[in-house]
Amino acid sequence: MIYEFRTYDLQPRTLPQYRTTLEKSLAGGRLELSPLFAYFYSEFGLLNQALHIWPYESVEERFAIREQAVKKQDWPPATGDLLVGQNAEIMFPAPFNDESITGDHGPFYEMRTYTYATGDIPKVIDAWSKAIDERRKHSTFVGAWFSELGKLNKWVHIWAYKSLEEREQVRAEMIERKIWPAPGGPAPRSQQSELFLPFPFSPLK
Repeated sequence: MIYEFRTYDLQPRTLPQYRTTLEKSLAGGRLELSPLFAYFYSEFGLLNQALHIWPYESVEERFAIREQAVKKQDWPPATGDLLVGQNAEIMFPAPFNDESITGDHGPFYEMRTYTYATGDIPKVIDAWSKAIDERRKHSTFVGAWFSELGKLNKWVHIWAYKSLEEREQVRAEMIERKIWPAPGGPAPRSQQSELFLPFPFSPLK
């Protein structure tokens, strides 16, 4: 299984137009070809971003489905004039992810992006595997992914919260009780946090 993370940078004040165009375009049959995992827009961090995440069985399936999609009249969406930048990354899921997660877990989704030293990702997976079951009892764990194509040694994880207050409380408690960060894992070289909200048509609400 692979996940394609597509990040679009929008012109300021065009988010409502982008949303309307996407709703019409998605209704044209794109989701009949493959499922959508999530579709978010940024609230904190770099603004005017749209993040959509698509799972595929393989890179080969991704290419085949995208080829089928462009044959549809409504895909890709007619949003080119609203975009100032696009980025696509292929990420591989951690072995402890729940691939079936969907539905209402937000509305606040925090995506944290870490980079590690060369060779550290297997150590991260090992440490998280031992700690994640206890950590996920306290707030919704959406998933974690690591890079194999593009910028290497990246570790992306997404957590859902009902409120910003819940986020602060949970994080403080996890640190105080030494449940999280995962004990024994290597320290990241860099860290970034972004907060997203779901579009109405996102499977993760």
